Amino acid sequence: MLDVQAVRAFFDDAHVEWAEAASVFAERTLAALPVPSDDDAGRAQAREVVGLLGEGGWLRPVENQDLRGACLAREAIAGVSSLADAVYALQALSATPLLLADNIGQRDRWLPRLLDGTSMGAFAMTEPEAGSDVASMGTRAVRDGDGYVLTGTKTLISNAGIADVYIVFASTDPEQGSRGLSAFAVPAEADGLEFVRPLVMSAPHPLGEIAFHDCRVPGDARLGAEGEGFKLGMATFDRLRPTVAAAACGMAGRALDEAEAHALSRHQFGKPLGDFQLVQQKLARMATELTAARLLTYRAAWERDGGAGRITVEAAMAKAYATEAAQRIVDDAIQILGGRGVLADSVVDRLYRSVRALRIYEGSTDIQHLIIASHRLKARREGR
Repeated sequence: MLDVQAVRAFFDDAHVEWAEAASVFAERTLAALPVPSDDDAGRAQAREVVGLLGEGGWLRPVENQDLRGACLAREAIAGVSSLADAVYALQALSATPLLLADNIGQRDRWLPRLLDGTSMGAFAMTEPEAGSDVASMGTRAVRDGDGYVLTGTKTLISNAGIADVYIVFASTDPEQGSRGLSAFAVPAEADGLEFVRPLVMSAPHPLGEIAFHDCRVPGDARLGAEGEGFKLGMATFDRLRPTVAAAACGMAGRALDEAEAHALSRHQFGKPLGDFQLVQQKLARMATELTAARLLTYRAAWERDGGAGRITVEAAMAKAYATEAAQRIVDDAIQILGGRGVLADSVVDRLYRSVRALRIYEGSTDIQHLIIASHRLKARREGR
């Protein structure tokens, strides 16, 4: 059960009730799902999970732009299933550009289906030669009559091969760099869209590569005006990075639970591990870092829900700190469990394989540090 007391100041009563319900759903429904044995099983389970999320209304905070609600859902879900958390994340990443962009037709077509779990989304930005350097994107969208023709390759795309719609970022004006990027909603069945291959991770996660071979889309597939793709993508990250931090908190919290339970049940030299000061030191550090991460996470979400136009710095701080802290917490949990912690069927071993990706996607920790520093230096130069 999520401990909301440490961050209670950021919530109203409705959020507390939501947190309790999300914990029950995660522990009773998602935790009962088997750990996928391979990539095919993971892809099949991802489709099952998106239905469960939609049926239960767990994606409502995305539609309502209730960032605290989305964070609470991801924290509860990530504590029991990294695959289910990834599914939640991708539905949010696909739905948010539809909410932000001025395209009622695409919003009406896809948003209800993404939120009720009858369709699955993907967010296609990363390329073989364009990760953090989005301006170097090679995928092109060329005007052709009343539509566009897309060419290029996207890689490391979550839900590639199982998504029903891809939010695709492509350059409509290469000379303008990031200011020449545009975004499109491309259905999976579009002619010229190819699922090239799966990319298999050590933790269950449907990942892959897609390609566009003269893929024609109508003009009304574009989300926003030409050249607004980068702005739309960054605004999406700005809103959802705190949810990545929340997922990290969920994984870290589960690791701490496992470590504390083991410290009480495992005996060495005639007493529980928890009686040893070095183990206590680890547990204390883990609990402190988790609390600090949650405070940063829900501070950012609270600011956004309170009407802040942008929470760029708050979101960057939350994501950077929470994901790095979660990695340390999970690592300490493995150290406390010892040999049991590195067995393939160990909860903390699965967490170790899952938490690492959070430090990379939606902007790596390094990029978050650059965002924080650049905003602070700009403010100082301007005397703010």
